[in-house]
Amino acid sequence: MSEARGMGNVTVKNGVCSSESVNGGKDMWSCDKSAAASADHLVVMVHGILGSSKDWKFAAEQFVRMIPDKVFVHRSERNTASLTLDGVDVMGDRLAEEILELIKQKPSLRKISFVAHSVGGLVARYVIGRLFRPPGSNNMEDSLPKSCEELSKGTIGGLEPMNFITSATPHLGSRGNKQVPFLFGSPALETTARLVIHLIFRRTGRHLFLVDNDDGKPPLLKRMIEDYGECYYMSALRSFKRRVAYSNVQYDHIVGWRTSSIRRNSELPKWEDSLNGKYPHIVFEEHCKAYDMEQCEPTALANDCSDKLEEELVTGLSRVSWEKVDVSFHSCKLRSAAHSLIQVKDHALHSDGADVIQHMIDHLIL
Repeated sequence: MSEARGMGNVTVKNGVCSSESVNGGKDMWSCDKSAAASADHLVVMVHGILGSSKDWKFAAEQFVRMIPDKVFVHRSERNTASLTLDGVDVMGDRLAEEILELIKQKPSLRKISFVAHSVGGLVARYVIGRLFRPPGSNNMEDSLPKSCEELSKGTIGGLEPMNFITSATPHLGSRGNKQVPFLFGSPALETTARLVIHLIFRRTGRHLFLVDNDDGKPPLLKRMIEDYGECYYMSALRSFKRRVAYSNVQYDHIVGWRTSSIRRNSELPKWEDSLNGKYPHIVFEEHCKAYDMEQCEPTALANDCSDKLEEELVTGLSRVSWEKVDVSFHSCKLRSAAHSLIQVKDHALHSDGADVIQHMIDHLIL
């Protein structure tokens, strides 16, 4: 049985210290003073729509327990509950400020990674675009160097970018066929959803269905597949040592497999039950190299993709390499809750998905 006790504003449980951070978020680190002193790697955990910092509580504890001398974990709370409906950009601006304030308070930090769930992955992509700094620059207004090799040496808020990890994130939006599984792939329902989504999910819904049109600009998700204006979305994404997309192959009724794994229909792999006892819910893994510029030219719409915008997003995001990890909870009693299971949102009720968190930790570049 775990023991929790308070020390001033710090809570101690099983060797993990936690306290309220900037803007109500939660910071977690090792209670071992020697380990905590050497931890210079900030891991920012971002929850999804209508969520809170509690959603990543189990995962954050596991990160600190497994690698206590390496990581300092921050569970963001700036965009909680209904604030997640304000739009990917508005949420991103808030989170960017939260991270910069935290970095200022922790001058010993040297590296940064992101672990994000669902819409939180889009928010994280927006944030890194805001916080990216080219090598040699002292402020965000300095001009960018031209070579991709130089850009890959940039920083995020002054820290070295390491791992960018998303789980069940709708990278291609939610407008395509079967991208929101609970609409049953019905063209009529999917078309209706595009028209009314803003009534339910407000500005965030517009971004997810790519129907936003701010001052005549392209949809935000389309802008985020390149460096646009003062935000260096792709340069920032490219600067990380690795990018990983964890995806549910089935039973995720919120985010479809294609959009969370950044694939076309024809690229979805055939999967079988896991034979790895350590990661029983991981059924497929692949490392996708970055396409070169000629391969990325959107000269024609893919045969298996009826949506031009979706094809542009797949093409744009494929300009960087990705590790793709496919997950299935088909053997679990709570499999219909796959969207939450993949981040172990409520560990008190179930332990399904703990192996996915373990996989994240085991493969981190530290």
